[in-house]
Amino acid sequence: MLLAKTLRSSTLRLALLAIAIFGAAVIALFSYVYWSTASFVRSRADRAIAAEQAALLRERDGAGTGGLIAAIKERAAQDRFAGGYYLLTDAAGARVAGNLQAWPGTLKGASGWGEFTPPPDSAAAPPVRAAFATLPDGYRLLVGRDIDDLDAFARTIGAALLAGIALIFVLAGVASLTVTRRTVGRIEAINATSRVIMQSGLGERIPLRGTRDEWDQLAANLNSMLDRIEGLMAQVKQVTDNVAHDLRTPLARMRGRLEKAYGTQGGSERERALIGDTLADLDGVLRMFSSLTRISQIEANLRTDAARPVNLSEVAREVAELFDAAAEDRGGRVEVANDEAVFAAGDRDLLFDALANLVDNAIKHGRDGGRVIVTVARRSGAGEISVADDGPGIPVHERRHVFERFYRLERSRRTPGNGLGLSLVAAVARLHGAEIDMEDNAPGLTIRLRFPG
Repeated sequence: MLLAKTLRSSTLRLALLAIAIFGAAVIALFSYVYWSTASFVRSRADRAIAAEQAALLRERDGAGTGGLIAAIKERAAQDRFAGGYYLLTDAAGARVAGNLQAWPGTLKGASGWGEFTPPPDSAAAPPVRAAFATLPDGYRLLVGRDIDDLDAFARTIGAALLAGIALIFVLAGVASLTVTRRTVGRIEAINATSRVIMQSGLGERIPLRGTRDEWDQLAANLNSMLDRIEGLMAQVKQVTDNVAHDLRTPLARMRGRLEKAYGTQGGSERERALIGDTLADLDGVLRMFSSLTRISQIEANLRTDAARPVNLSEVAREVAELFDAAAEDRGGRVEVANDEAVFAAGDRDLLFDALANLVDNAIKHGRDGGRVIVTVARRSGAGEISVADDGPGIPVHERRHVFERFYRLERSRRTPGNGLGLSLVAAVARLHGAEIDMEDNAPGLTIRLRFPG
């Protein structure tokens, strides 16, 4: 997993680009070194050949052609001139002296430089570098030297340079992978913590490795930011909870007085209707405060000690029976798709409330005469419960917002509700470690809770 992310990372791509640029520079430098070395070695051989040719020409100038022939024979016979090649031909091209039997066909012209392979021609025969010149009397002089050792030296230098280039690339590749893997590992630790925070809240923190490098500094800064955000969220939550808690008592008293006034004899029907509407509005406000308090309790994990195996099918049947009458008022019905016993660890009351909110939403926002299907199943060893309706559904771009507190779709603002039902469902799901999925029911919407196995 980490290796695949390392190979896909932009850091590795940048490192490989840097290696390519650096490698091109190294290859250019080593190529220059090779060319310079080979040229230097070849120039030394050429100077030695030129010096030998000049020495023979001086013998001719001093002792004539006879002296030149004697010098060539002497050099061809002595071991200290091993590896040297000499040939003197007359104006007709016939051999006069030297250890070559005939003039090499590759050396053309009156004078110059060239290379040839002496007989017998074979793949094992060493190459010869030679200088040749035409003398004033028509004779032609060739002086050469075996350069196989020079070529071997050049090949050795070339092989060493190639090995050095390969080693540099290998070391650079290993270093790039190591550095990238370390970088991706630290980034993945931050990503993993971010995913946990998105799923379970602000309680997680990015681990520090104690290296005090830039990654630890980044992790420390992010942790400080999370602490700050968590503190601010806690303050907002505390204010909301305090407002909800403190207002419930005076509102309950106000409702009591209004209910008493509503039950008192006297007063016009209009006044009684006004009091009745006010009571209904107060009931809505009290239900909203009650929902806020309940969501806060769930998010604070105050009821995790009530977790035990819960038969989801049994909860589904009870919810369906509870809301069947409400569905019938709109000409519809609530059905449970199967009776198979499927268990999940959790708080039965909270799971009942969450499923009740899902079914209530499906009835309220579905179409008249529609069906609400509650399905309980076991998939991959884990419990799953879903609620499907055949109403207008929820637009895809708004699905991630409907679990926020007080969020309502534009078309739903005229229907009763406070936008807290799905927030409670989300809180219950987080408490139980369940995942919430939404998908089209064509028509309608399916909301699915997947519990951990």
